[in-house]
Amino acid sequence: MKNVTGILVVLILSFISCKKEVKTETVTTKDSDSIKTEEPVAEAEAPVDSAAQVKAWQAYATPGEPHKIMADEVGTWTCDMTFWYEPNGKPEKASSTANVKMLLGGRYQETDYKGTIMGSPFEGKGTLAYNNVSKEYTNTFIDNMGTGMMVATGKYDEGSKTIELKGEIVNPVSGKKAPYRELYTIVDATTRKMEMFDTKNGAEYKSMEIVMKKK
Repeated sequence: MKNVTGILVVLILSFISCKKEVKTETVTTKDSDSIKTEEPVAEAEAPVDSAAQVKAWQAYATPGEPHKIMADEVGTWTCDMTFWYEPNGKPEKASSTANVKMLLGGRYQETDYKGTIMGSPFEGKGTLAYNNVSKEYTNTFIDNMGTGMMVATGKYDEGSKTIELKGEIVNPVSGKKAPYRELYTIVDATTRKMEMFDTKNGAEYKSMEIVMKKK
């Protein structure tokens, strides 16, 4: 075993030595026909002392006011759902129940949906996170009506009490990605409204609305 280790050390040292030699030749060789190019040198980051690093990580990991707002939604909600499959199309109604809880010490929100859509059982799971550093929300959603995950990011507007989230979704018919947008509105203490907007033929249209009432 010692012999193998010794061989590995020799090989590594030889490799480093060869790299140095190649680098030296490249620098000293002159060729009038060659064009010398200089690669940009990355600017070195200013050193950060350990105390500042600890403070930054603590701030990043500590739930704040946005997380308290998310925690206010813990409980069971009834969901009145409306779908539009085409722009200006006939609305389709459905209903579901949402159970909301907080995860990992109040840092993330998880919602489980169960209901019926077009006569078929529906199950879905959503997660919501607020990043203390980027000051933005990230929302994910999966359900039993597909095999993909929807991921959207956005920020909260205090004036309208809405979170606007934007992401992309893959159209299962065309196989192409298309943008979508969500508006999540805090209507009052026991009411929430989620609106989703899809894009078809380059134009945005409202494809879903969910009015949630807390039990």
